[in-house]
Amino acid sequence: MGQTPLISEGPPNGGSARVAAATELIKSLGGTIECFYFSFGQADPRVIADFPDEVSAAAALLAVGAGGGATTRTELLLTAEQIDAASAKNSTYRPPGS
Repeated sequence: MGQTPLISEGPPNGGSARVAAATELIKSLGGTIECFYFSFGQADPRVIADFPDEVSAAAALLAVGAGGGATTRTELLLTAEQIDAASAKNSTYRPPGS
């Protein structure tokens, strides 16, 4: 994304305006922002948000992408308890060659 969309918001509220817009979007879909940071590099900002379900998260991503000012990349984060639950499940997977 780079700084161009942030700069277009105009000083002094470029960063603050983006945080407010993201907060409004995420709240409108039943989610909350855990943190919002700007970073140097190809992709900024970095947002960690909690949504009630994957469909709500997808709706946020579609809205951001449709605006054309940003691209998104999603990573699902799991808690330790969720990993414990996943490791307790039985599966029928057989590795290739076994």
